[in-house]
Amino acid sequence: MPGFKGLAVPGPTNMPFRIRQAMDVALEDHRAPDFPAFTLPLFADLKRIFQTTTGQVFIFPGSGTGGWESAIANTLSPGDTVLASVFGQFSLLWVDLCQRFGLKVDAIDVEWGKGVPLDLYRARLEADKTHAIKAVLVTQNETATGVTSNVAGVRRILDDLKHPALLFVDGVSSIASIDFRMDEWGVDVAVAGSQKGFMLPTGLAIVCVSEKALQAGKTATLPRCFFDYQDMIKANAQGYFPYTPAATLLRGLRASIDMLTEEGLPNVFARHHRLAGAVRAAVDAWGLRMCAQGPEWFSDTVTAVVVPDGFDANDVIKTAYNRYDLSLGTGLNKVAGKVFRIGHLGWLNEIMVLQALGGVELAMRDVGIKFEPGSGTGAAVRHLSQSGEAMRIAAE
Repeated sequence: MPGFKGLAVPGPTNMPFRIRQAMDVALEDHRAPDFPAFTLPLFADLKRIFQTTTGQVFIFPGSGTGGWESAIANTLSPGDTVLASVFGQFSLLWVDLCQRFGLKVDAIDVEWGKGVPLDLYRARLEADKTHAIKAVLVTQNETATGVTSNVAGVRRILDDLKHPALLFVDGVSSIASIDFRMDEWGVDVAVAGSQKGFMLPTGLAIVCVSEKALQAGKTATLPRCFFDYQDMIKANAQGYFPYTPAATLLRGLRASIDMLTEEGLPNVFARHHRLAGAVRAAVDAWGLRMCAQGPEWFSDTVTAVVVPDGFDANDVIKTAYNRYDLSLGTGLNKVAGKVFRIGHLGWLNEIMVLQALGGVELAMRDVGIKFEPGSGTGAAVRHLSQSGEAMRIAAE
């Protein structure tokens, strides 16, 4: 079919031409004498995206899963206990990774559609008088269900109880899109991926680590090699890497950081919130519901839409792709066939959101889901128009 394909999955996201152009360079010598002139400012500026002045950033060739593994391998020992909660496919996979490393995981099962249960975290940590729990895991944004959790709330619990556990955050589908404050929230390891808010191809695991976590690594005994933070620290200090870096992607990352900084992080977060509101308005107008069970859980980067009983969400996804060149996210694990996901993060504006919503309406109509055609896109237009006017008035 002629025209651009629509990409409305929650990662990989749409890639700006500016980033594509930044990566359209000849391959370079990553041991060249002038390479540090590029990498050292990159490391420094990347810290601004995590909102940290004290954290240490690491850029590994890999995906978010590699970032998870680095967090575990560099800070913990076999048999250590970690506290986690499972409320979607990616929080589940993080628990699975910990178990494969021989850790004891206190995994709290939560209904999919809700997020980190602060009350249960507090109860578990308060009962841990011997401080056996060495790390607390928080998936800030569960990509499978469109649920965002309260990282700052977990930090308050740890501080209230004076519990020394490390705080790990999966920020793969939140960092650079949803507000994340490494220093203010006392996060010890935060994991991001290049293919979401950073608007790059898949291929970089971007990690930020606190001094407390680095100190924990001195006594941790889990095996590490490729993801060894100490190897990275030694090489990065001189502007190099302990092995061949993904230099082309690093050039794209430079452009990504520049774009995010030029827009301003508060504006980036506000844009995502506004566009997400348009998607949520559309879902309401269709008479459907979201997987996220309440405004306190709504994600500003992905919305999982529950199809009516008797319908298979995969039919909507296949129809959108095969007939209209629109890619939507599939339902995973417990919500497979029950939801389709609309990603609304990264390089995105109003007309791109409306394009995706229009494609969803075409696909739903074709598979027989009952709704008033144009109701969702119309509700989104009203939301965007009203919120845009409010923003203009506030700026005057």
